Amino acid sequence: MSETQTSSDSVNPSAGIAKGKVLVTGGSGHLGANIVHALLDDGQEVRVLVQSRANNRALEGLDVERVEGDLCDPASLKRAMQGVARVFHIAAKISTANATPQEQRSLYAINVLGTRDLLRAAMDAGVGRVVLTGSFSSTGFDLDDPSRASDETIPFYPFGYAMPYSHTKALAEHEVLKAAAEGLDAVIATSCGCIGAWDYLPSRMGGTICDYIEGRLKVYVDGGFTWIRGRDIARGHLLAMEHGRKGQKYLFATGFLSIGELFATVGEVAGVDHRLIELPLDLVGKIAAVYSGTLARFFPTASQRLTPGSVAVLKMRRHVDISKAQRELGYQPTNMREAVIDAVEFFAREGMISRRPVVTGADFADAPAQ
Repeated sequence: MSETQTSSDSVNPSAGIAKGKVLVTGGSGHLGANIVHALLDDGQEVRVLVQSRANNRALEGLDVERVEGDLCDPASLKRAMQGVARVFHIAAKISTANATPQEQRSLYAINVLGTRDLLRAAMDAGVGRVVLTGSFSSTGFDLDDPSRASDETIPFYPFGYAMPYSHTKALAEHEVLKAAAEGLDAVIATSCGCIGAWDYLPSRMGGTICDYIEGRLKVYVDGGFTWIRGRDIARGHLLAMEHGRKGQKYLFATGFLSIGELFATVGEVAGVDHRLIELPLDLVGKIAAVYSGTLARFFPTASQRLTPGSVAVLKMRRHVDISKAQRELGYQPTNMREAVIDAVEFFAREGMISRRPVVTGADFADAPAQ
């Protein structure tokens, strides 16, 4: 049994779910690509919902069926569900910015209404089970001590610097619970910040890791967050599909790292030691509060690495209680050093960084570039 494989002694609540073709939405993204690879490694037949205009490089060379569709097109979702036994709904619009009204409507349309329509299509098609990818940002926290580990029982706190994205993911979870009450077998698998392989776009953190290795990053803010290895969150989703209880939410994580600790680990793996200037979180938060809204208004497509919401999250240094997933699903995380090795090896193999890592694993060292 490999390091990311686990077993569960619990009774399998999904034993009655028909095996067969699996539909994955968001399979071209970082988290989704990890799940697609895990499904293929498990010998499963995979169909991926894709947008023709999207970057689908993560699917190149993979033995998957592609069907075109869009979360904002209910008819395409109904077509995608035909002949499907199970669904992983990963696709979402992600943003840490203080969204403009137009962006808020887009987030709502994709993350909330799109999820609702997908669940309806799944019910109409008689799908056996749907697993929704949740966001840890839509899980609540101890208001007196935000760093205290959160579990599945803490409701989302919608005030303060709660990001519009987080609001929509909380509402998406509500849609899952509504569908479960109507009879759909649905489960929520919640992810933290993902680090690992198959990060083609790359993700915001993946791009930051590349910038650090290449010496383009000059400053940083400390604080911290709970992260998850791509392989761990993929394994968590498969466990939720196989062993999760209907209508339940499960939190998955690998480990907590401060931003400074993360860069130190990246430096060790990549063989670099770039000195960065640490900026005070409070100062950066005040600056972000001024420029983030202006950027969103006048340059809505501009990438924002630091926003009031993301700075607030780093300042809270949030931790995750994964005991429910361990107890009910048999989930066992690996470690963040392996997550960083996965990421750096992948970026090197794909030519996204100019140097090979000095600390390697066996996962991608000998694999040809796609």
